[in-house]
Amino acid sequence: MTEFNAPPAGKKGRRIGVLVSRFNEEITGKLLAGARDALRKHHVHDEDVDVVWVPGAWELPAGARRMMSANKYEAIIALAAVIRGQTPHFDYVATEATRGLGRASAEFDRPIGFGVLICNTIEQARARAGGIQGNKGWDAAVCTLEMVELFDMLDKDAR
Repeated sequence: MTEFNAPPAGKKGRRIGVLVSRFNEEITGKLLAGARDALRKHHVHDEDVDVVWVPGAWELPAGARRMMSANKYEAIIALAAVIRGQTPHFDYVATEATRGLGRASAEFDRPIGFGVLICNTIEQARARAGGIQGNKGWDAAVCTLEMVELFDMLDKDAR
């Protein structure tokens, strides 16, 4: 039996796209800082990372599909913060952003790291963007690198 366990490892030349929502930039800027830090610590060089800003979480799936269709990136990291308000808008945006990113990953057969915070309050978002709950941008970057390594291992094993 072969067991695949791909620890996150970066390498020079590995192209990663980071897609970031401008909406709730107080939070998403911190998620981006966490993701950049994780990529650097895992040996992915700044020149191998492209950051693309979109208006909000709703636009993440379209941005991810367009970035993936360029065949330039081994993976995308999607970062956003969807915070509950007084209307059901939150539910629709969170659901469709999540569903759309999953579909884009499946369509292009490449990892999309999910760094989309879906929180009830701004305090919960702050706690997950470098606060007491850590930085989910960091976590999304590490998970993305792990999946890229796993895909590499599986592809190599299939040859």
